[in-house]
Amino acid sequence: MPNKLVSIIISTKNSGPTLAKWLQSIEMQSYRAIETIVVDNNSTDNTKQIATKYTSRVFNYGPERSAQRNFGVKQSVGGYVLIVDSDMELSKNVVEDCVSALQKNERTVGAIIPEESFGQGFWAKCKKLEKSFYIGVDWIESARFFKRDACLSTGGYNESLISVVDLDLSQRIEQMGKLVHVQSFIFHNEGRLSLLQTVKKKYYYACHFNDYIDSNVDKNRQGKQISLVYGFRLFFSCPSKLFMNLIIEAEVLFMAWGENAKQNR
Repeated sequence: MPNKLVSIIISTKNSGPTLAKWLQSIEMQSYRAIETIVVDNNSTDNTKQIATKYTSRVFNYGPERSAQRNFGVKQSVGGYVLIVDSDMELSKNVVEDCVSALQKNERTVGAIIPEESFGQGFWAKCKKLEKSFYIGVDWIESARFFKRDACLSTGGYNESLISVVDLDLSQRIEQMGKLVHVQSFIFHNEGRLSLLQTVKKKYYYACHFNDYIDSNVDKNRQGKQISLVYGFRLFFSCPSKLFMNLIIEAEVLFMAWGENAKQNR
């Protein structure tokens, strides 16, 4: 009989402010065959104390997120794994939809879950709008739900990468089978973003983007990801959304231009 248990793996680092809401969203899932694994990286706040209220499977491992995730997958016993960050929340039917999608076709090895951002302030609105353009775009979206065996057979996340680790693993797993989209959302809590914080983060990841280009085999998608033409074409693909949010969209285009310009240097 197929193993229908889903192992949800959460990597944490001083995640106290968001972790409880995230773990509560797991408890609210319509699908009940779930184990929750928290892999913490030496938090100095109350992250571990919060985690142990919801699961006994709390580990300490590092040195960073990809290593934590790979460790969590190895500790899991489910037939499926869902790998997420501690500032996310699941809509009620996410796990059920993913399991159903993978059971429909034995060649399906992973599921892409659309992501919607929320947060406080103007820049969080910019991030929300930016991510709304990515839904259904196969050269941007990444799978987070996998057959455990498929994830392990690829070696998991590339621990030498800093940038786009989710995209890298998703594309390597896709070489083993089929990825499908589900309708239920993951909600990403951006908190209160600032312009400086946003630019620093994008610049940091862009500086390491060449490592992904050198190591990943999907050159077709890479060409689109670093192309200013594809990027701006995507943002102008929905004029009604563009003109309804003109000021916010201008900032989104500015951030997208800066990130792509750095990647093309």
